[in-house]
Amino acid sequence: MELPLWLQYLVVGAIVAAALWIFARKQLPGPLRRVRLALAAPLVRDGRPAWMRSLARRIAPPGSGSGASACGGCDNCGPEPKQR
Repeated sequence: MELPLWLQYLVVGAIVAAALWIFARKQLPGPLRRVRLALAAPLVRDGRPAWMRSLARRIAPPGSGSGASACGGCDNCGPEPKQR
């Protein structure tokens, strides 16, 4: 059984999109975070419908919590202690 050509393109496109998303999450966390914020910010403004605000909360990156940096927050980013 042979799949139609458009379905083959659709499957290959989905695989490429998933691979690109994984690459961006692992290799470009800072720029990806800025893009997600830029996409979510206009959707969360006052007066927007509930579905739009819900979509913005899904798009927006998770908060950094208790002062953790964008790298994951091990709280060990300060200068290294001097050794004697």
